Amino acid sequence: MAVVVGVLTGSITSLIGASGVMIIVPILTMFFHVSIHNAIGTSLFVDVIASLTVSYSYFKKGNIDLKSGIWIALTSIIGAQFGASWANKMGAANLSAVFGIVMILAGFSLLRKGFQTEDDSSKPIGRFLNFNKEYQKIIAALLIGLGIGILSGLFGAGGGVMILLALTVLMSFPLHKAIGTSTMIMAITALSSTIGYASRGNIDLVIGSFIAAGAVIGGIVGSKFANNMIEKTLQKVVGIFFMAMGVIMAAIVIIKSVNIH
Repeated sequence: MAVVVGVLTGSITSLIGASGVMIIVPILTMFFHVSIHNAIGTSLFVDVIASLTVSYSYFKKGNIDLKSGIWIALTSIIGAQFGASWANKMGAANLSAVFGIVMILAGFSLLRKGFQTEDDSSKPIGRFLNFNKEYQKIIAALLIGLGIGILSGLFGAGGGVMILLALTVLMSFPLHKAIGTSTMIMAITALSSTIGYASRGNIDLVIGSFIAAGAVIGGIVGSKFANNMIEKTLQKVVGIFFMAMGVIMAAIVIIKSVNIH
């Protein structure tokens, strides 16, 4: 089952640049009975391998903006360490509940983007922020990276969905280049967060290795088909999936809380 989860994770990462944490964390906590902290640490470990595989495939197609990606990754590393430190101080129930909410919001964002018309998508926020000068773009990339890093370390998200939204909405990236750049940044950010979780012993290397093996397969196959996929349809499906998983995780926390009291 772990390998199958990995294949699904690699496929999702390659097709929309989303972090595998959205799939791995709920499955590890619900079916493998792994603690939320270990589940997040393990998901980050898998994210590093899956993202490197996918980003290399996109790089070969010329769909990575190295310049912007490096600036974002620079501060995301710092933010990831803060996030990982704060996550370790949060209770498992609180972390699960907040993670569920993040999943719902991320899913809603993807679903909304999938229903946008061409007129809507042609009006990016980045146009109003007016990043015309090089130093403005660099500052924006550094601030975006810091925020993404904190979210990555806190929720183990590797920043996938947040990076993708930031690149497409704030920085007006074409979708394919946004996905390629997102996975490259995600690999770097997830590595920083993984180190933070590993130092606290919150990674299951056995399960993680099986999932990672499947993620490599899914990432390679998914990347080959990515350019032929209809992005909006995929965004709708994955958005609904994320929202459903988020609701399930939040519901489990509520049920456990009611049973305890």
